[in-house]
Amino acid sequence: MNVTETPIIIPPAPDDNITDLLEQRVAATPDRAIFATPDGDGWKDVTAAEFRSRVIAVAKGLVADGVKPGDKIAFICRTSYEWTLVDFALHYAGAIMVPVYETSSALQIHWILEDSGARGIITETAEHASRLAEVRGDLPGVELDWRLDTGALDAFTAAGADVPDEEIERRRTAANSADVATLIYTSGSTGRPKGVVLTHSNFVDLSRNAAAALGVVVNEPGASTLLFVTLAHVYARFISVLAVHAGVRVGHQPDTTKLLPSLGTFRPTFLLAVPRVFEKVYNSSEQKAEAGGKGKIFRAAAQVAVKHSEHRMAGTKVPFGLAIKFKLFDKLVFAKLREALGGRVKYAVSGSAPLSHYLGHFYHSLGIKILEGYGLTETTAPVSVNLADKYKIGTVGPALPGHTIRIAEDGEI
Repeated sequence: MNVTETPIIIPPAPDDNITDLLEQRVAATPDRAIFATPDGDGWKDVTAAEFRSRVIAVAKGLVADGVKPGDKIAFICRTSYEWTLVDFALHYAGAIMVPVYETSSALQIHWILEDSGARGIITETAEHASRLAEVRGDLPGVELDWRLDTGALDAFTAAGADVPDEEIERRRTAANSADVATLIYTSGSTGRPKGVVLTHSNFVDLSRNAAAALGVVVNEPGASTLLFVTLAHVYARFISVLAVHAGVRVGHQPDTTKLLPSLGTFRPTFLLAVPRVFEKVYNSSEQKAEAGGKGKIFRAAAQVAVKHSEHRMAGTKVPFGLAIKFKLFDKLVFAKLREALGGRVKYAVSGSAPLSHYLGHFYHSLGIKILEGYGLTETTAPVSVNLADKYKIGTVGPALPGHTIRIAEDGEI
């Protein structure tokens, strides 16, 4: 049996919880922009101090409306700044979030709320609320509900005006690393969704160690990412927590039809995606070239890109003719693709399914290292991931600090 282990870098902190990551970020860099929200054709920055202030205001409203420490509060919402705002506010109020996929059926919503013992639920839209209404009568334990698009966040701020800071601080610090932070349910594609219990330690210790291991990807000055995968999934949820810890500037775009324009204006330095996204970008670029009568040029450029990357990864000399072709196509084709992704993307973290070697090499030649990783909901997403300085296409990288991976004789983990 093969065993690989990476020693932990940042020791566990038994008394810390997720809120401490925000407190420490504000103490270190209160004026650093850690979020940006859509503002016309651009983005409006939200500093760490501003985010914390807003989190506390919403947390006070939750307390005023009757949320108690340990209450499980379900949340149905698209990927957005408000999603993470509510997530942290629930932690500050001492509650436990139970995220629900916005695509979940009424029956799935019923099961998750019933199985988790949720006492309240926050929905984003009328459509979400309509699905909840179909089963609400069969959920006597759900006593509280709010809706974002009818002004819930402003209502929280108003309702919590008289809640003292001391009450929020008491609730915020009550949880330690071993306490439950969230219940995350699987998608339910193979049956009833199954709830995974994750603690504060799962997020805190992994965020600190993953950030240390990822190095420049999340720690370089100006590091930023545009989230578009669902935050109800542990993958994006973990990255949103890690980003607060590392001080990464985060934007959100839930509408994939608007993704490319948003990438162009937000200009992230790294992306979080699944292989299908990279396939779509490649295919749409090929189709666009075909429509413009340049399909043959694009395909030739792609072949050159892949061969060029294969030589670089193997450490062999790039043939002179290939180098000349690559330089030409880099100006004619690849530069436009880089610009379409915002012009600054150097890394992309990919999971959930294998990325083809072809696309791995293609993007590598564009100047984008796709860092494939492996993980589970039960492991708070990543167990292993390729690193900027330890990168091999077709693998899921080394174990993250603090993890041990055993490979059985049949090749299974």
